[in-house]
Amino acid sequence: MKYNNLDDMFKGWFVGDFAPTALATSACEVAVKRYKAGEKEDRHFHKIGTEVTVILHGSAAMNGVVLDEGQIVTINPGEATDFLAITDVTTVVVKTPSVVNDKYTS
Repeated sequence: MKYNNLDDMFKGWFVGDFAPTALATSACEVAVKRYKAGEKEDRHFHKIGTEVTVILHGSAAMNGVVLDEGQIVTINPGEATDFLAITDVTTVVVKTPSVVNDKYTS
């Protein structure tokens, strides 16, 4: 058995083909991301990976669409999005497959 702490991971990413990680795999990436109201992620896209984001707590906007607790958004390869935390927000993000450097600004 191995124990890790989310705070020791890079920006909440704890499963994937990178370090540090709790589980090294090229199958997918998983993160629990916490944002304060007003924090944002720049517009970007993936050429290979499909990314699924679940809003666990709070509200955020992606591409200007407001997402509330329980909502899920799937972003396919080539689709660009940005992210704005409207309130303090916690998300779970799954990206498949785990491909290093598959993040491009648009």
